[in-house]
Amino acid sequence: MKLIMRTGLVVLLLAFVSSTAWADKYSDTKKMFEDAGIAQVFNYAYGYALFPTIGKGGVVVGGAFGKGRVYEKGEYIGDTTMSQATIGFQLGGVGFSQVIFFEDKRAFDEFVKGNFEFGAEAQATVLTAAATASANTAGSSAGASGGKNNAKIKSAGYHKGMATYSITKGGAMFEVSLGGQKFDFKKK
Repeated sequence: MKLIMRTGLVVLLLAFVSSTAWADKYSDTKKMFEDAGIAQVFNYAYGYALFPTIGKGGVVVGGAFGKGRVYEKGEYIGDTTMSQATIGFQLGGVGFSQVIFFEDKRAFDEFVKGNFEFGAEAQATVLTAAATASANTAGSSAGASGGKNNAKIKSAGYHKGMATYSITKGGAMFEVSLGGQKFDFKKK
């Protein structure tokens, strides 16, 4: 009987420790983006999807994958996965963190319906050690930035109710390719 109680206590302790570590990954990623200058966006956005790490690589044909969490009005409501396929000139691999903000309930609902895709028109602001860049069919812009520990966002803005930000964690990739990101959502 004591062995069963000890085993149960160890399992509960491990579950508590691992759930805290899991939460820290998301807290640390959120703080990294807040430190980059978008803390207020977390407060005013209707919701957001947060990806601590997305891995991307390719040689002519490429792909990316990452797991994240979805928050509505600051509350964790479910999990999401991102997958990407690209084709074109590309070589290398990179890891990055990403957050997608939803300006209003309409944009949020569109994302959580499931099987959401970003096409070529989606806007993304990339924060790397060398530059920030933003591009979509409405125009593009660029500016200087720091690495993941001191990245700064110069401007923010929604495109069709969504704003996407990425911070490169490491790696090197040369890429001129076409592709899109696909997201799946599962309520917790």
